[in-house]
Amino acid sequence: MVKNITIFTTNTCGYCQMVKKYLGAKGMTYDEVNLDEHPHRQAEALNLSGAMTVPVTVVTMQDDSQEVIVGYNLARLAPAVA
Repeated sequence: MVKNITIFTTNTCGYCQMVKKYLGAKGMTYDEVNLDEHPHRQAEALNLSGAMTVPVTVVTMQDDSQEVIVGYNLARLAPAVA
């Protein structure tokens, strides 16, 4: 069961909008960290994903395990939030 979802985004990222729209359509809530507004958190997103791109979606489960999904990847995102 999902405990928390955090999405690292930027203002100009089209895929970020798609992830947010997908989660919204599923009725899921999430925390958004806009890296344009919070540049000091860029290292956090990089450490989690190993990639210098957004979106980075972190799905935290009830047992505190995490699934980190880079980009708009429904093949990984859909089962992570199911």
